[in-house]
Amino acid sequence: MIEQVFPLAMTDEKVVERVIFDENVHYLHMVFNKDEGLPEHYSNSTLYMTVVRGKLSINLDDQGIHEYQAKTLLKIPFKTKMNVNNLHDETLELIVVKAPAPTK
Repeated sequence: MIEQVFPLAMTDEKVVERVIFDENVHYLHMVFNKDEGLPEHYSNSTLYMTVVRGKLSINLDDQGIHEYQAKTLLKIPFKTKMNVNNLHDETLELIVVKAPAPTK
């Protein structure tokens, strides 16, 4: 078999999966329920965040919370302060791609 296969969790429970973590790309799959999310941090690479389902509530730097529906792709610059949350009843599911892969 030439291709590699990486199954993603099919769940409504909180999960942060490191699906691919190599020298080329970091590919993460995340699921958050209401009032769950990531701790505030700075992006360690340019990242591409796809909202698969639910509604993303995100605060970048100090611009205030912006909300994005499913089927939305965000490009977030390197070294941006991020606060990622689900403030809604519906389960939030994200795909995050970091490219290039962080070196640290």
